[in-house]
Amino acid sequence: MWLKYGVALSGELTGIDEVGRGKTNLACLYCGGGLTAKKGSVKEHHFAHTGETCKFVSQRIQTKAFPSLPLYDNFNIQLKGDELEKLKVLWKEYGAQGYAIPKDLVNFRWQLKGLLESEGSGSYQFTDLGKIPVGALPLALFNRVQEPLLLSELIKLEGSVEIAEAAGLSCLEERLADLQIYRAQLRRILVNSLYFLEVKADGSCFYKIGITTRSIEERIAEVQRDVRAHYSNVAVSLLGLWEHRGNVELYFKHRYQPFNYRIGKLTEYFQFPNVKVVLQDLCEMKPKILSDVEVDVLSLCDRSRG
Repeated sequence: MWLKYGVALSGELTGIDEVGRGKTNLACLYCGGGLTAKKGSVKEHHFAHTGETCKFVSQRIQTKAFPSLPLYDNFNIQLKGDELEKLKVLWKEYGAQGYAIPKDLVNFRWQLKGLLESEGSGSYQFTDLGKIPVGALPLALFNRVQEPLLLSELIKLEGSVEIAEAAGLSCLEERLADLQIYRAQLRRILVNSLYFLEVKADGSCFYKIGITTRSIEERIAEVQRDVRAHYSNVAVSLLGLWEHRGNVELYFKHRYQPFNYRIGKLTEYFQFPNVKVVLQDLCEMKPKILSDVEVDVLSLCDRSRG
C-alpha cells in the first residue's frame, strides 16, 4: 500500500494519476512535506517524500493501512495465491455447475471470510461475496455487495475523527487526513460515468470499457484517435452509459479478464463471443441514485475546493 494522494496549495487533493513523474508542488497530508511522484515500470505508482519520509507514512507503508475503498481495485478478499487458486477450482467444479460443495473440501478460512455458507446438510455453496474473487458475480449484485461496504468504511472513519476530537487525542490530524483521503477516493468513483463502446476497425469488432467525467463525445473522439494508430478505418459507437458508476470499471475488467484484447499498449479493450450477454450484465444495473451521504461527500469536496 502506497501514498496515492497529495494536497495542493488550494487544499484540493490530487491523485498520483493526475500528475507527471518527478518532484511536485504537492504536500503530504500527514506532515506537510513536499512530494515526488514515483511512476516507474516496476512498483505501483505512488507519492514519496522529497525529503525524509514522515513517521506516519512510513508506518502506513509497513502496515498497509492507508484508507482504501472496499472491493474497488482488489478482489482477492485477502486470499493467498494458493487459496485463491483452490477457490477457483472449487467454483469451476461445483459452484458454476450448481452443485453443493462437500464439507471436506471447504477451507475454514473461507467460511470465516463469508465466502461460503452452509446449506445445513453438510454441504456448502458460494455466497455473493465468495463469487467476487472468481469473477462470477453479476455487476448488479456486485453493486449491492460493495456499496454498503463503501459507506460503512466512511462512517467508521468519521467516527474515529469524532472520538479523537472529543478526547483531544494527538492522532486527530492523522485521522482527519485518513478521512480526507477516503472521501477523495469515494468522490472519484461517484463523479465518474461508466461507458461501454463498440469499436469496428478494419473488419474487426471489439469493445471498450472505461470511465470519464467529461462528455462521452469527447471520450469517443479520443478512443478513435487511439485506435487509428493501429487501424485504418475506425468507427466507435456508444452502447451504454451509467452515471456515478466509476466503482464498476475495475471489477468489470476482473470479471471479463479472459476476454481482454490488447491493442499495442491499450489494455481496456475486449473481444466477446457473445456481447449480448455482457451488455445484459451491464444493463441489469439499476440507475445509480445518490444517497444523502454520497451527496454530502460530493458537496464537501466541492466546498473544500472553493
